[in-house]
Amino acid sequence: MDCTQKWFERMKPFIGVVFLQFGFAGMDIITKAALNQGMSNYVLVVYRHVVAFFVIAPFAIILDKKVRVKMTFSIFMKIVALSVLEPVIDQNLYFLGMKYTTATFAAAMTNMLPAITFVMACILRMEKIKLKSIRSQAKVVGTIATVAGAMVMTLLKGPILEFFGTHGSRNHNQHIGGGANLQHAIKGSIMITIGCFSWAGFMVLQSITLEAYPAELSLTAWICLLGTVEGGIVALIMERGNPSIWSLHWDTKLLAAVYSGIVCSGLAYYIQGVVMKTRGPVFVTAFSPLCMVIVAILGSLILAEQMFLGRIIGAIIIILGLYLVVWGKSKDYNSSSGKELTPITQEQILPTMQIEEEGNATKDNFAIIVRDE
Repeated sequence: MDCTQKWFERMKPFIGVVFLQFGFAGMDIITKAALNQGMSNYVLVVYRHVVAFFVIAPFAIILDKKVRVKMTFSIFMKIVALSVLEPVIDQNLYFLGMKYTTATFAAAMTNMLPAITFVMACILRMEKIKLKSIRSQAKVVGTIATVAGAMVMTLLKGPILEFFGTHGSRNHNQHIGGGANLQHAIKGSIMITIGCFSWAGFMVLQSITLEAYPAELSLTAWICLLGTVEGGIVALIMERGNPSIWSLHWDTKLLAAVYSGIVCSGLAYYIQGVVMKTRGPVFVTAFSPLCMVIVAILGSLILAEQMFLGRIIGAIIIILGLYLVVWGKSKDYNSSSGKELTPITQEQILPTMQIEEEGNATKDNFAIIVRDE
């Protein structure tokens, strides 16, 4: 039983991030269908976080009583920044980019996320880089390969590949996504790339914020609440004079708002926070290629999207690059005996040790004085 529990404890981070990728894949398919039906991406972002807030808030109030700390101005400003980076900037740009391309293309472009997160973590000294080390070289080469693969997916088309016997519906659906011209592909890829930078910043900042505010559910609820307010302001500005865009019915649009709110905002922010505490933001983002594979299969089956040879080649390059990054990251984790100490953690531990040593010395001196008297 102990061995089973230990195995499960070790596997929990992997189970969590794999669940996230399946959740994101489902969101890409459902959201693309809703956008094709005329749903505004700005409105979708607002409804998504309304749903997420009302689902997560009750759990946060009840379960975070013991771990929730006092809200300070510094913590609140970090949460405000988090709610701008992912709920507002990233999601709106990601959905706009998906409108210009396809669900498969959008999911593939997000494979740059681990590389961008890795670079940001290095700049903030959350990741260690030693150029003479094989694992560090693997992480650097993998990062470059990931970005190169994303560029190949954007610029190289090649012949259309037929999968799963869906060629009969290609011409009918060409205007929906797969046959998007090069101009739309470049425009969409730029939007998705900017969104990836924002998403990576969100990951790194969430990891930092959890150091001072270690209540994952409460942090998720705050992000969703502020994301609703900020996203609502953006939506009112961008969709002004079009009140009918806010109406929802029992259709794919409502499903997209509910599904993405519960799975991809509420649960995703929470699971990311839990995994980050032990593995860091780079580990969380390293599994994004799995989402691309799932979306490619579902997009071809459900949305009848076209698959080009150039995108397959770019995807292979991305996956190889991500393998190198994950391999180097796993070696870092194993070499630190199952737990990595970031500079932040080290700075917190060292003063504590010094204080304990000074306290012990004071007690010894006091004991000597008492004996002398």
